Amino acid sequence: MPVFDPAAAALVLAESLRAAGDSGRAVQEKRYLKSELEFYGVPVPGLRRAVRAAARGYPGLDREALVAWAVALWREPVHERRMAAVEVLGLAVRQLRADDLATVESLIREARTWALVDSLAGQIAGTIALRDPLGWPRIDGWATDADFWVRRSAMLALLPGIRSGQPDLARFERYAIPMLTEKEFFIRKAIGWVAREVSKRDPAWVAAWTADHVTKMSGVTFREATRRLPPEVAARLRALREERL
Repeated sequence: MPVFDPAAAALVLAESLRAAGDSGRAVQEKRYLKSELEFYGVPVPGLRRAVRAAARGYPGLDREALVAWAVALWREPVHERRMAAVEVLGLAVRQLRADDLATVESLIREARTWALVDSLAGQIAGTIALRDPLGWPRIDGWATDADFWVRRSAMLALLPGIRSGQPDLARFERYAIPMLTEKEFFIRKAIGWVAREVSKRDPAWVAAWTADHVTKMSGVTFREATRRLPPEVAARLRALREERL
């Protein structure tokens, strides 16, 4: 079997994505995301099919090869290449370990858009740390990073644990409380989003936490945190917020 060449594999996949693109869609997506990247205009389902098809051509790739392939895809400033890099990491995620969070962090720092950051954090980083707890100290550091995308990533990394029934509520509080007064929309949204996910299994905890911090959280955080609560509980919290503000 020939030696796997991640750069060559990235080029082949990139060309297949370019061929599947739509120039009109590319213009629309670039405008919507306010991105400086080049866009091919490939819908997400088609991109995922292309990545899976490409991966089938390289059976048995180990962790190092898959990470190298993802990094090679990411290297060029093309949105679909970077989306494909995230998908390749997703294929490898059960093999990834805490050491690989250094690579994930470097991609998050370069991403500068929720369209890439949210998957890197909520699907890749969080799953790594859930499987390999040695990853949490690095993610803990993200929660106080100067870059708001990195801070958002710390919050979203909690999602795999929440969704698998292993919520780390102490870590959520440790991340969220200092962020509650932040002005950045993407931080405010992330706190509420994570609280909303917790509420699907533990609405009482979220209701109590929201009540405790109701005067500190922004409107978007409050709306997201209470979105899945029972209507009567959400109404009571809205009344409490209006009374105290």
